[in-house]
Amino acid sequence: MALSGWFVALLALGAVPTIAVGGPWGLLGWLGLCVALVAVDLLVAGSPRALRIARDTPARVRLGESVASRLVIANEGRRAIHGVVRDAWQPSAGASPSRQRIVIAAGERRALTTTLTPRRRGERRAAHVTVRAFGPLRLAARQATLLAPGVIRVLPPFHSRRHLPSRLARLRELDGRTSVMLRGQGTEFDSLREYVRGDDVRSIDWRATARRRDPAGGGLQLVVRTWRPERDRRVVIVVDSGRTSAARIDHEPRLDTAFESSLLLAALASRAGDHVDLVVFDRRVRGRVQGASAAELLSRMVDVMAPIDPDLIETDWSAVPGLVRNVTPHRALVVLLTSIDTPGSSRALLAALPQLTRNHTVLVASVTDPEIQQATTERGNRSEVYRAAAAERALLDAARVATAIRQSGADVVTATPSELPPAVADRYLELKAAGRL
Repeated sequence: MALSGWFVALLALGAVPTIAVGGPWGLLGWLGLCVALVAVDLLVAGSPRALRIARDTPARVRLGESVASRLVIANEGRRAIHGVVRDAWQPSAGASPSRQRIVIAAGERRALTTTLTPRRRGERRAAHVTVRAFGPLRLAARQATLLAPGVIRVLPPFHSRRHLPSRLARLRELDGRTSVMLRGQGTEFDSLREYVRGDDVRSIDWRATARRRDPAGGGLQLVVRTWRPERDRRVVIVVDSGRTSAARIDHEPRLDTAFESSLLLAALASRAGDHVDLVVFDRRVRGRVQGASAAELLSRMVDVMAPIDPDLIETDWSAVPGLVRNVTPHRALVVLLTSIDTPGSSRALLAALPQLTRNHTVLVASVTDPEIQQATTERGNRSEVYRAAAAERALLDAARVATAIRQSGADVVTATPSELPPAVADRYLELKAAGRL
């Protein structure tokens, strides 16, 4: 049972006759009348337990987008239901409106639509629906909580996909679909064409030249080989989901920035014909995508990423070389998405890098805080000077760690949250053009 505001107003209205009559009998008589009216209202009200609820909710939605969740309510009772329905989604599901009025006659059905605009990744759930059925006087309501489980998976938003068309255009240049042809270590043969001034003489194919003669002068026409970056390379992305990934940089957790970088790199590498594997790891494997085809790669990646939140434990970097070895025994580009803030927190990473760089090309990508860079320029008072000194110290520590990573044979990319995904994609293209994959 639930009492409405009208019942409170009715009780307050009784102050006038109680004072007029005087004595306790007037008060008791008014209270008795109010209780009787409430009892009648509850007896006449329809039963919310006679309702049957079916839920129709989309399986998934991208973070920041809106979808409609539908409730179909059937009244199997003998009385009409006049009341309010509350669809009890988690607050982070962004349900609107959360309460809706209903009027359902006996034997009829009604559909209610709730708009969901989730504010967090992961699985957002609704366990039940609460219904209040009021009587004709609207003084009291019969209330029941009915089971109506629902779940929607909120996927990473993939904002960095806006950078994909420009990187694909650069990839087509590398792939030889335009007039730009590159000769790099490890590139594979594409086709033959006539020599033009400026071509690398090392690309001349003397056997093909001997078989071709210049139709004008009868002499030999030089023929050169053209090259394109190798396909079917392996790209292994390892995302650090340990405690440092929980830090919020520019209103976004580091882990979400790592996911954005992973999605853009995977989309680009799969278009280039390379095989992409993903592992999310701290002290255990939190998520894995392995052996996915190019068509289903991104779909499987966002499904795996969606429910993963940072774990407040230290990442076990000593297990990463063995983990990469289990993913692929062949040489690969290993991209480590982590943080390189201080030498102390990066000691385990630096210890594990030599085992990786011995067999693979390693790229370490880390997000930087733009507020730290800005703090170094603000020195208007004593507090800002001390803050600038601390910011400079943080930048020096990060630079020391980056230098140590390069000395271990790996490459480093650091950028702000909005700039890190395209920076990682650009470095991948540079490595592919240089034939280092």
